[in-house]
Amino acid sequence: MDKEFQNRIEPLVSDHKKELFKKVLNDRTRHLTVVIEDVFQSQNASAVLRSCDCFGVQDIHIIENRNEYDINPLVALGSAKWLTMEKYNKKTYNTVDCINSLKDKGYTIVATSPHEEDILLDELPLDKPIALLFGTEAEGLTDKALEMADVHMKIPMYGFTESFNISVSAAMCIHTLTEKLRKSTIDWKLSQKEKHDLYFEWLKKVVKKVEYHENELKKNHPKRS
Repeated sequence: MDKEFQNRIEPLVSDHKKELFKKVLNDRTRHLTVVIEDVFQSQNASAVLRSCDCFGVQDIHIIENRNEYDINPLVALGSAKWLTMEKYNKKTYNTVDCINSLKDKGYTIVATSPHEEDILLDELPLDKPIALLFGTEAEGLTDKALEMADVHMKIPMYGFTESFNISVSAAMCIHTLTEKLRKSTIDWKLSQKEKHDLYFEWLKKVVKKVEYHENELKKNHPKRS
């Protein structure tokens, strides 16, 4: 029914919007993904979402241990609408489940930390998919997250302050790495199926009363609903 549903709602979206979707999808990547662990300041976490959207990173993983994450609309500016977000909040401590899930999908886990250094930002290899971990504003990543990481990465700093704000740190890392990807020969783009699936999801987000059209289609095809 998805194909019929898409055929029903696609004409309701302007050609300009559909072309914009296709253009943005062509620059989206899952080769790089972002993880934020227990961030309690919504404006900072929302700024990370905005950076992900601006630089073409499709997926963001949100670990809620002690702190529940709420999007700050004044900061995110609608960016969450276009991202694929997965929350980990079923347990008291959810970091292990998130990292294991990403490792199972083939991601190299990179912990961003000003205190431990295996490699500097511009030295990080991108031949394998990368998951960037960012921790809380005051405490950074938890000990378990640092322990489970495959690599510890540091952003070079030359002043007295020992760390960047998480939103600044994330923006710098995402910009540096996505630019490096785009200049490489690495196959960093989404597959055709991923593009198609996201295009369909984005269509549904912009069509008014999309539930009405879905229900109407189910009435016409009751056995397939």
